[in-house]
Amino acid sequence: LQPQGSEEAKTFVHGFLKRSMPKMKDEDIQDMLTRKAVVLEHYPKKKAKQKRKKTKGFTARQRRELRLFEIEPEQQRYALFLPLHELWKQYIRDLCHGLRPDAQPHVIQGKLLKADLHGAIVTVTKSKCPSYVGITGIILQEFKHIFKIITKEDKLKVVPKLNNVFSLELDGFISYIYGSKFLLRASERSAKKFKLKGTIDL
Repeated sequence: LQPQGSEEAKTFVHGFLKRSMPKMKDEDIQDMLTRKAVVLEHYPKKKAKQKRKKTKGFTARQRRELRLFEIEPEQQRYALFLPLHELWKQYIRDLCHGLRPDAQPHVIQGKLLKADLHGAIVTVTKSKCPSYVGITGIILQEFKHIFKIITKEDKLKVVPKLNNVFSLELDGFISYIYGSKFLLRASERSAKKFKLKGTIDL
């Protein structure tokens, strides 16, 4: 290949544009060459977006078969979960800014309604089923409809939320949980707005 002169280059470009755009007049082509740069358009092929595969978790049936939420009998000991209760107390104190005596009860109540209750000590104070009244222990698991509570006698109790009232005491502040209005998972409660009601029945 031999280097082309300026005139030869102009002739080549003019001929190339004439062949590429046969409908354009020579004057228009000349105007393009003298007034602005020539941009040769290129349309790249659109790449097809790859759909991300969603990772599927276990179904409810698979969780039951794998016994993911089962607490082994040798682990059903009250003393084993006392450190969890101490952590929960510190968590609530931090959440409620120390539970000061001048704190407004409805503010603390609102925070407790959205708080994680795993590790809290609760007592069943009222129930439509008398056998549940008086059960006291640490909440080990909370589901939508039940609490799993370990008592001081190292017995694991499954207590339904429906038709039960639970009391919760911390640093002299006693709060009551009406289970019938509490039929939510712990993750759902954190985003729910609870309304204050004057009278609540079981």
